[in-house]
Amino acid sequence: MTWLRPMRPRDVAESHRVATTLELFFDLFFVVAVAAAGVQLHERIAENHVLAGVLGYALVFYAIFLAWLQYTWFASAYDTGDIVFKLLTLVVMAGVVILAAGIPRMFEQDFTLGVTGYVVMRLALVAFWVRVARSDPERRPTAIRYAVGTTLAQCVWVSFLFVPEPLKLPWLIVGILADMTVPAFAERAGRTPWHPHHIAERHGLFTIIVMGENALAVVNAVREGTAEHELHSGPLWLAAGGLVIVFSIWWLYFRPDTAHALENRRSAFVWGYGHYVVLASIAAIGAGLESAVSYESGHAHISLLTAGLALAVPVALAVLSIWVVQVRPHGYGRIAFPLAAALILATAPLPTQFQSLAIGVVMIGLVASTTRP
Repeated sequence: MTWLRPMRPRDVAESHRVATTLELFFDLFFVVAVAAAGVQLHERIAENHVLAGVLGYALVFYAIFLAWLQYTWFASAYDTGDIVFKLLTLVVMAGVVILAAGIPRMFEQDFTLGVTGYVVMRLALVAFWVRVARSDPERRPTAIRYAVGTTLAQCVWVSFLFVPEPLKLPWLIVGILADMTVPAFAERAGRTPWHPHHIAERHGLFTIIVMGENALAVVNAVREGTAEHELHSGPLWLAAGGLVIVFSIWWLYFRPDTAHALENRRSAFVWGYGHYVVLASIAAIGAGLESAVSYESGHAHISLLTAGLALAVPVALAVLSIWVVQVRPHGYGRIAFPLAAALILATAPLPTQFQSLAIGVVMIGLVASTTRP
């Protein structure tokens, strides 16, 4: 095994390009952070601190997603498999461990540990880009832009910890915009050679792993429905509806020729960043199911409508975002997906067990109406 190889670009037309075991292991650590964010969202909803929970979840998921996204696209272009590459990947994984440990504090407005983990992940990516600048003369300007832009963005995040409270929100917005605009700025100097089919597979695999949070929520609903050796119909119906919802989400997301949406730079940016909503909403479905189960068991201090919205909103967002990212590029579903999202939101006032079944029926109808022979 070689310690250090020149970081040459991968072939964008490389055949049989698939995810490596390192990439799958890497994803596992990020899903731990996703699970921590989902737990905090569920707890805030159950305590009827819905707005604070949603805002905290959106911010935490942004940090998780953006660090995962930019490493993933970088590795698609420059994974050399040498020891230094693996060790820098380990640094990114250490950063997500720190971030995940700080997630409960972030929901309490203490960002020190979370920002520290985020900065560790992002500065490891800077080291990757410095290697590219040294090894790939053709894309050196792009690599320098990535390295400098990412470093400056991390300066914004570090300073965020020290700005006065009234400036926190505008500083937060500046940090988010700084991070998100770096790729667009850098790629103007030359497109990085990421592999479309590899990128599509990586996003698909991460989506499946995130769906594991939904599977866990379904299992917990069954456990609650059979507690104390008795059958409780509410949680069991929630489990049945939840299973149909999750299966339908899988069916709707995985389409043939996903790489079609990555044919040009503009659509690739929309596709990549659009997965923030896709993944965040899918992960939040699990929190919504957990909240509905907590409501049924009397452990949540929320109204029926709040419990209904906790499930309906993420499912509707998942449907709409999957349509925008995965389906619309193929030119169909213009009426079916928005209509299904509206019907799902309309189920919010129903009793929770009936709501999950109603959403499941809508999802089955959406799958049936948009499945091509």
